[in-house]
Amino acid sequence: MTTTATPTRNINVSQCVAESLRLEMERDERVLVLGEDVGLQGGVFGSTRGLQKAFGRDRVRDTPISEMAFTGAAVGLAMEGYRPVVEVMFVDFIGVCLEQVYNAAAKIRYMTGGRVGMPMVIKTAGGCIGSAAQHSQCLWGTFAHLPGLQVVAPSSPYDSKGLMAAAVRSDDPVVFIEHKGLLLQKAGTFTHGAEVPREAYTVPLGRASVVRPGSDLTLVTLSATVGESLLAAGDLAAEGVDVEVIDLRSVVPLDLDTVCASVARTGRLLVVDEDYLGFGLSGEIITRVIERLGPQALRQVSRHGTPDVPVPAALGLEEAVVPRRASIAQAVRAMGAAA
Repeated sequence: MTTTATPTRNINVSQCVAESLRLEMERDERVLVLGEDVGLQGGVFGSTRGLQKAFGRDRVRDTPISEMAFTGAAVGLAMEGYRPVVEVMFVDFIGVCLEQVYNAAAKIRYMTGGRVGMPMVIKTAGGCIGSAAQHSQCLWGTFAHLPGLQVVAPSSPYDSKGLMAAAVRSDDPVVFIEHKGLLLQKAGTFTHGAEVPREAYTVPLGRASVVRPGSDLTLVTLSATVGESLLAAGDLAAEGVDVEVIDLRSVVPLDLDTVCASVARTGRLLVVDEDYLGFGLSGEIITRVIERLGPQALRQVSRHGTPDVPVPAALGLEEAVVPRRASIAQAVRAMGAAA
């Protein structure tokens, strides 16, 4: 029996997101897109390119610079049965409309006993690309702290397309954080997940991926630091250290089962997070693993993230505070994982 492999392409993250939205809009006429520059310009990173031409201005709406207004409009649309995808250009700007995010979108389904749905996606860009303190944050830990929101941060073209489709189809609100560095990365340069099928597919929310198996240490991360961690793991392999790299894909739901299964084998846990260290994801994961497995299951535990300072404007200083290939490798070496 002859089987034909599904044809794939090597395309970038912004193309994947735009393609996923197009396919979901074709599949379901209730899907709408609204936000600043999403229509005529196709989004500041091109991740809504071509959608207004394909579906018209009624379904792909350019809005004024009024985040509170258009996010609130999306909440109302979701309450009426539509599936809005609202783009807040940078995650740093969500403070302007936070009332609609954590007091409306996150709570309405609960406060109505499930009678009113909230199927909306808040699509935004985060992460460091040399854009200084007000345009460089990740903030997935902030949204994960607020009950009622799902929080997604993909690391590859394949996952970006599949997770966006899953987010659009979800009946609960999803904060979908695209890393600006990944949006700008050229096709063909990704460490993993570069081949993308043409047809629609979903990547389930809340299911982590072991992107590199290993036996000496479990490295848990997400978004752009997955690629950086894979490069670091390659460097460490030449030194005799076998690092298992887990891509969380989403913060909420959190796939603790995959993390704990790995840590139970390796006995060492390093959490790498581009978000702030204080009161954040890294400490939460470490605590949950210890609560599940018990402290005796871990020989070593550590975390490596952005310290609690505003991200500097100078590229040299940004590189000094944000986890990247060299600093991740050094964090593993400091744990003595080869011992």
